[in-house]
Amino acid sequence: MADIWQQTLNWQPLVQQQNQFQHFYEFILEGNTQLNLTRITEPLEFWEKHLWDSLRGIPLFPIPPLFPLSPQRGGEFSSPAFIDIGTGAGFPGIPVAIAVPNCTVTLLDATRKKITFLEKIRDALDLTNVKTLTGRSEEIGQQLQHRQSYDIALVRAVGAASVCAEYALPLLKQGGLAVIYRGHWTEDEKTSLENAVNQLGGVIESIEKFTTPLSHSIRHCLYLRKVTITPAQFPRAVGIPTQKPL
Repeated sequence: MADIWQQTLNWQPLVQQQNQFQHFYEFILEGNTQLNLTRITEPLEFWEKHLWDSLRGIPLFPIPPLFPLSPQRGGEFSSPAFIDIGTGAGFPGIPVAIAVPNCTVTLLDATRKKITFLEKIRDALDLTNVKTLTGRSEEIGQQLQHRQSYDIALVRAVGAASVCAEYALPLLKQGGLAVIYRGHWTEDEKTSLENAVNQLGGVIESIEKFTTPLSHSIRHCLYLRKVTITPAQFPRAVGIPTQKPL
């Protein structure tokens, strides 16, 4: 897939990264027998819908050794701290950790069995830049050691966009970026998202539509920039964001 990586992301994995992707795939197949991690197990489909899709969402390619995060932070250079909210089988967090070794990625999930499985993958692949965290994002977002602590929050296949925004923005530093992965997207959804993001101290920086390279499926990524401190009442208590979206 080297040519497609280059054409679509202006990036190619090193041999070590290719091996890590391959071993990751094998671990997922093995774990799938017990944890029901994904229905996508055919090699090309896994590459496109999990690996490529995970990396297509992050606005970091081509990757220099260090890169500026945002104008709000004075264009300073830093190795970014990612959090993958509701990581599940490790997407997009583990592909990001493999592709961007100078970042740190915290994998957050409420299911302890999944986190234990991902810790085994982390250790086997020698991903020293990966941390794990078990808990609900509504609770984690109110904890001082995590609130306003991350540069980039990734949310993929978790829920409605406004719910994802409520999970992500409290965890971001001012100037940080939330990346919400979606399939189809409509203008009606954008209106409700704008309302939510305004309450959470953010703005919709961009909504990007793209096509996957093999099946030519439509995808969207929503980029939300945190411009001011999120009010203390957000995120609301466990379950409330999904029951009563902003």
